[in-house]
Amino acid sequence: MQVDEKGSSHADTLDHAGALMFLSGGGEVGAMMRAHDWSGSPLGHPRTWPQALRTVVGLMLNSKFPMFVAWGPELGFLYNDSYRDVLGAKHPAALGGRFHDIWSEIWHDIGPLTERALGGEATYADRLYLVMNRHGYDEPTWFTFSYSPVRDERGNIAGMYCACVEVTDQVLAEKYRNEENERLRGLFAQAPGIMAVLRGPEHVFELTNQSYMQLVGHRPVVGKAAREALPEIVGQGFLELLDRVYTTGEPFVGHALPVRLQREPEGPPEERYIDFVYQPIRDENGQVTGIFVEGSDVTARKLVEDELRAANRQKDQFLAMLAHELRNPLAPIMTAAHLLKLGRLEPRSVANASEIIVRQAEHMTDLVNDLLDVSRVTRGLVALEKEELDLNVLVAAAVEQVRPLVDTRRHALTLQLSGQPARVTGDRTRLVQVISNILNNAAKYTAPGGRIVLAVTVAAERVTVAVRDNGVGIAPEVLPYIFDLFTQAERTPDRSQGGLGIGLALVKSLVALHGGSVHAHSDGLGLGSEFSICLPCVARAPAQMPDAGAAGDADAGHDNGNLRVLVVDDNADAAQMLAALLEVQGHAVSVEYDARGALARARNEHPDVLLLDIGLPDMDGYELARRLRAQPENADATLVALTGYGQSQDRAEARQAGFDHYLVKPADLNEVNEVLSRAEARR
Repeated sequence: MQVDEKGSSHADTLDHAGALMFLSGGGEVGAMMRAHDWSGSPLGHPRTWPQALRTVVGLMLNSKFPMFVAWGPELGFLYNDSYRDVLGAKHPAALGGRFHDIWSEIWHDIGPLTERALGGEATYADRLYLVMNRHGYDEPTWFTFSYSPVRDERGNIAGMYCACVEVTDQVLAEKYRNEENERLRGLFAQAPGIMAVLRGPEHVFELTNQSYMQLVGHRPVVGKAAREALPEIVGQGFLELLDRVYTTGEPFVGHALPVRLQREPEGPPEERYIDFVYQPIRDENGQVTGIFVEGSDVTARKLVEDELRAANRQKDQFLAMLAHELRNPLAPIMTAAHLLKLGRLEPRSVANASEIIVRQAEHMTDLVNDLLDVSRVTRGLVALEKEELDLNVLVAAAVEQVRPLVDTRRHALTLQLSGQPARVTGDRTRLVQVISNILNNAAKYTAPGGRIVLAVTVAAERVTVAVRDNGVGIAPEVLPYIFDLFTQAERTPDRSQGGLGIGLALVKSLVALHGGSVHAHSDGLGLGSEFSICLPCVARAPAQMPDAGAAGDADAGHDNGNLRVLVVDDNADAAQMLAALLEVQGHAVSVEYDARGALARARNEHPDVLLLDIGLPDMDGYELARRLRAQPENADATLVALTGYGQSQDRAEARQAGFDHYLVKPADLNEVNEVLSRAEARR
């Protein structure tokens, strides 16, 4: 006979394994029983368990129903895999423990039932309420179970056996259903508004109240599907809303929505306005089985509101529109006029400044003509002078109008142009007006120092201009009406941000006249907003856009013996006006409108001073400064940040990027001259 190092024979090992055969096939818990340390359990090792306990445990382990056995004077606790969910965090420590210790928090409920079972009386509990602590906190639960006595080989009761099922979900669902029914009955009994209960995917009327019957004309509707009971509402959107609520389970709230109802059998349809809620009704499993309709007829209130709105519109619209729409063009006009007043410009610069004044004045004249008849604009009756246009170019014109406000409020305006022609057919003035209105709103409703991104994208059939900001956002209740006339965000006490509610209505109408659409999105107050304009794209492939940096080439060879200066700014008019001022003072000035063009020109021309805007379309001014410093030919050049930002962290970032000076827009000419004097002294 073979004997191992501990003195156990092979036969002993076989006897030990055979003694535990009743635990085989018992899943995870059976494996745990075979490997468990039973030294601290009142049950002792499974080898010593009596045959009755072995039989019950073997049956229990091979059952898919949640079960446990409590055995012996101390009621040692054994259970199967299905019972683990009942134990929660008490598993696996409960294995072999004492029944009372495991469920001490509910012993006052199950203790008497246990005593009855151990006394020979089988017990049954249906949906017994128990407050268990099985996950570290007290939770209400409901169980259906039975306790049965178990006898040993001598016929004595040695323990008890339990089969149970947790019915917490069913009880809570039934409780919810009963509460919902009670709530509906209370609403029907007390509320004066319209009410109805619709069942099933066909929305069959189950209940209606008197107010609902009065609204629809006292015709028989109960027992009929909505499409059959109210055939005139087909195509008005209400049936589609019912389908959506039933499918998604999400309620719908409507405010003063119009509905046309045939309230008399032979009469014409009447238009009524209703406030209502479509609330899904769920069964005990949480599935939508119907829809509860609750609301009120607000036709009288709506008519009064319309009258008041019309009266207010007649009183204010002309002054409001002029105030809202004519501010932006004045900024470049005033800048150009002040430059002409100096009287020291070259003929080319005079012509450029004059062109800006004429262009903006013409734009103002066109706006005045349109704003004096706002009803004509908002109803789409304006005649458009259409031509093939590139939206990238129109964006630059719109930014020109809004730039003074953006700079005053120290916003970071980033342009993400399409990189390819964005051709549309439209009216140049109207489309510039649309984009500038959206930009103007973004600047006004974004706190100073905020971020605004304007992106142009080209798809196969449409061109999109999107303006995103991190401003005050739009309240959910305002968002559906944001393009309605005179709809506006809440005003601040100083009236500096609340608009007059005209610009977005004009935007919507003008975009519609171009065959496009406009959309607004916001995640809520304080979370910014995004407005996107979608226009049909011209199908044919257009010619390439002219090089944006070509406008500054005329200055490249000019050198009067003073400083060589490079101005980099994506605002074309601002860059050209600053260049004109510097040329009057005798400097040789070049102009670029993006960072890549600036890098190439600086590498070729070696300017003494570079005036860099921070908010450039392709890379910001900080990155541009770092790349310029990395060019050996420009390592000693004077770099000047010219930006709308003025906070200490902005200045610190500029110093780290390699800037020598930091000027906040609008920079004083004396400050610019001081910087140039220092640069000339260094040369």
